[in-house]
Amino acid sequence: MSRKIALITGASRGLGKNTALHLAAQGIDIIGTYHSKAAEAQALVSEIESLGGRAAMLQLDVSDSSTFEAFAEQVANALHKVFGRERFDFLINNAGIGTHASFAETTEAQFDQLVNIQLKGPFFLTQQLLPLLADQGRIINISTGLARFTLPGYAAYAAMKGGIEVWTRYLAKELGPRGITANVLAPGAIETDFGGGVVRDNAEVNRYIASNTALGRVGLPDDIGGAISVLLADGGRWITGQRIEASGGMFL
Repeated sequence: MSRKIALITGASRGLGKNTALHLAAQGIDIIGTYHSKAAEAQALVSEIESLGGRAAMLQLDVSDSSTFEAFAEQVANALHKVFGRERFDFLINNAGIGTHASFAETTEAQFDQLVNIQLKGPFFLTQQLLPLLADQGRIINISTGLARFTLPGYAAYAAMKGGIEVWTRYLAKELGPRGITANVLAPGAIETDFGGGVVRDNAEVNRYIASNTALGRVGLPDDIGGAISVLLADGGRWITGQRIEASGGMFL
C-alpha cells in the first residue's frame, strides 16, 4: 500500500512544521510550502528524510491568488518526480499571520492583508488543488479559539477565521460525493512565535491564559500537531463538517 501524502501550507515553521514532523513520524510523506525562508524549508526536508520519509518544499505566497494555478502545476510536478504519484491525500490549510489591533484602530490595509492570507487564499488555493486531491481525501482548515471566545484586539483576525469555519461546512457538503472530508481544527493559545510570540514570551499573558484553561497550562505546538494527526488517522474517516477545538479547555 502506497504511503499517504499531506500538503501543508506554511510548513517551514511553527505549527505547520510541527504537524509535518508528527505526520512524517506516522509514515506520511509531506509536500510543504514556505513563504521566504528557503533554508528553514530545506532543513525540514532533511529532518523528514532522517525519519525515513520523503518531502518536497515549494515556495508559495498565500496572499497572491494569481500564483495558485502555477503553484498547482508545481505540486503536480513534485508528485510525479518525488513521489511517483498523481494525487495527494491530505490538505492542511495552515499558513497565516497574526494581527493584533483593536477594532477602532484596524486599518484597511491590515484588513485586506488578513482577507488575502486567511480567507481568500485558502478558498482559491483549495479550489485550484481539488483536481490533485485524491477521492476519500481529507481537508483540515486551521481556525482559532478566538472564533468562539472573544479577546479584544482580534476582531478582524477572528472574523476571517469565522468565515473559514462556515466555508469548511460547505466544503464538507459539496465534496462529500467524492468521499472527501473537511474539518476545522481550532487551536487555543499556543507557545510559538505567532503574533510576535506574545503567548510564549509574555509571562503575564501566559499566566492569564493558563489560569483560564481547564488543563492548567498554555498549549504547545505538539498539542496541535498531535491533534491534526488524530483527525487524519483512519479513525477520523467519519468526521466531517466539524469544528474541533484543541485549546485544553480555554474559557469553558
